[in-house]
Amino acid sequence: MGRDKKKLPILENVRITAVAAEGKALARVDERVVFVPFVVPGDVVDLQVKKKKHSFMEAVCIKFHEMSPLRDTPRCQHYGVCGGCKWQCLKYEEQLKAKQQQIIDNLTRIGKIELPEVSPILGSEKIYEYRNKLEFGFSNRRWMTEEEIRDSETISNRDALGFHITGAFDKILDIECCHLMDNTTNLIRNEIRDYALSHQLTFYDLRQNEGLLRSMMVRNSNTGELMILMQFRMDTDEDKAEAMALLQHIADKFPQITSLLYVDNHKCNDTFGDQEVVTFKGTDHIFEEMEGLRFKVGPKSFYQTNTDQAYNLYKVAREFAGLTGDELVYDLYTGTGTIANFVSRKARKVIGIEYVPEAIEDAKVNSQINGIDNTLFFAGDMKDILNRDFINQYGKPDVIITDPPRAGMHQDVIDTILFAAPERIVYVSCNPATQARDLQLLDTDYRVVKIQPVDMFPHTQHVENVVLLERR
Repeated sequence: MGRDKKKLPILENVRITAVAAEGKALARVDERVVFVPFVVPGDVVDLQVKKKKHSFMEAVCIKFHEMSPLRDTPRCQHYGVCGGCKWQCLKYEEQLKAKQQQIIDNLTRIGKIELPEVSPILGSEKIYEYRNKLEFGFSNRRWMTEEEIRDSETISNRDALGFHITGAFDKILDIECCHLMDNTTNLIRNEIRDYALSHQLTFYDLRQNEGLLRSMMVRNSNTGELMILMQFRMDTDEDKAEAMALLQHIADKFPQITSLLYVDNHKCNDTFGDQEVVTFKGTDHIFEEMEGLRFKVGPKSFYQTNTDQAYNLYKVAREFAGLTGDELVYDLYTGTGTIANFVSRKARKVIGIEYVPEAIEDAKVNSQINGIDNTLFFAGDMKDILNRDFINQYGKPDVIITDPPRAGMHQDVIDTILFAAPERIVYVSCNPATQARDLQLLDTDYRVVKIQPVDMFPHTQHVENVVLLERR
């Protein structure tokens, strides 16, 4: 078991055996599971235990004895500190195998229903620079490494612009280079930080809810447009003047920004769904394109963050829907109506329902600008809108496409779907565990006939899954 360190042991010469949840890997030591980040199956390592429970332990790797052939070299300089992209150390084909297995395990163990063979996962062609949206936070409490903390006397600047550190709500890791979007994002973010430091602008203090600079969001699109949204907390006229000067500097330095927006947010969190967004320069939206359709994306819009893979995902959903042109389709959790508009050419009518009113306004605009006249959209809580009266009024759907949030579907929604009794249900999910639970609830009337995983997020444990159900 090795030496004693604060009563938590060091485990020596441990072989990592499998990929685990949350981007970690696991080993077994004395009948107990040990979860370890930043290692891969086949590594032989020494581990420092950090947490010890009755049935499992959590540990970190402190020494490598053998490197696994499944190991890859992480591209990112922040790898191992930043909580994102934990699987950069694992070859991409192995990541895909792990995600495929995650789908199979969830559907069989949680769903406990009869299943067809799971189709091979659709991998992402781009495994870096695949995102179209990133959000960065400002903080006057920079996350510091253990060495920096030891030398903290000599560190005068604690301001940071980057990503929140998991488990440290008020700490931000200063990011120099992120490979999730193209390099323009790095240039803009670093320029904003340099300008803020040289002009002594105040970085946000989450505990005190004060400081001018709060957060920034970047969105790009496959039409070549670029959106930057800055969140400030402006308490005085001087704050406002400083914020406007920063925006002007960014506008001058990066003329490729087509939509430069800001929010004056005085709340204790950075969500801005309820805040007024002001246009400083350009338009208040950008456009994405898919099969000749144009989709308007505003700062508050939900749009799949991997544009290329979203297209593959929607093609699978449309193919599973098996539309001939005569069907009434319900698109539940429609967002900005992307799937609804995408399948509308092959349906008689599509009805989309979504919780966020702004998203529904975008969905209507997206139908309009594409000359689509066979869609109808409703805003409100799914369980309140989608009921028997609604179905009696608008008709029983032939096909339901549903793409719920991570929590899955509410029991009331499932009951209404069973009452609506469509011939086919296409269930798109970003969380195979809640999807499996919902499939079990639908199992009385529906059988699963097709399963297609899609990888939207390389180097993370997240996976999307599309399931086709047919009425028994």
